[in-house]
Amino acid sequence: MPLIPSLLDRTRIILCDTTHTGNMGAAARAMKTMGLSNLRFVTPQTSPDEQAIARATGAKDVLMAAPLDNSLSEAIDSCQLVLGTSNRPRSVRWPTITPAEAAELILANDHYQQVAFLFGKEQYGLTNEQMDRCQYLVQIPANEEFSSLNLASAVQIISYQLRISWLTASKLPQLVTNEPARPADMPASDDEFEGMFNHLIQALGDIEFVNLDNPGRVLRRIRAMLQRAELSKNETAITRGICNAASEKTPRMEKLS
Repeated sequence: MPLIPSLLDRTRIILCDTTHTGNMGAAARAMKTMGLSNLRFVTPQTSPDEQAIARATGAKDVLMAAPLDNSLSEAIDSCQLVLGTSNRPRSVRWPTITPAEAAELILANDHYQQVAFLFGKEQYGLTNEQMDRCQYLVQIPANEEFSSLNLASAVQIISYQLRISWLTASKLPQLVTNEPARPADMPASDDEFEGMFNHLIQALGDIEFVNLDNPGRVLRRIRAMLQRAELSKNETAITRGICNAASEKTPRMEKLS
């Protein structure tokens, strides 16, 4: 048994909107060579076929065990840390880290934290809506003059870095604490964050801080700010309590006006 729980077992590789089945199989192979097995597909163009199986080689088990999720929410519902991989510039800035920094971040956090790496469609990568669900943007430091990576190659690089960082950390002496984190202080899952954020949107509309029919970029910027904070379960509950209080006061304010 390793000295620390394996980050490989608690990391999901999620391919979104994949169009070429060969990439699905090649990604499964890339993962298995590095000891990862938790692969998921979100709304792929087609299910894995014979080409995918052929490209998977000895990783058919990883490929065929991968769920085909109908939404990104379904794929990351219980994850506390979601990282998007992309080299495309964005209008909203996310904290940007390298694969090595991503691995160190995972190792530094709670050893039972569920983690997801998102990979987008081959042609243009992750959409802005998919990046909205991420706390960090992971960029592979490729050649600036030619930074385009094949999907499976990108999965291979991330998987390799996770394995190397985990093997290195496993050889180091581990600090033992007598005060484990309380459940309420654990990072909020994606499902908990989304529930809180939807509640916040409703409250911002109630107090007329945001025009929900035409919010512009303000909601995306608020989301990015909260994602960077990496809220705990307790902090999402506090935020929802504030939303309740704000919404409850709105009718009374209207009566007084």
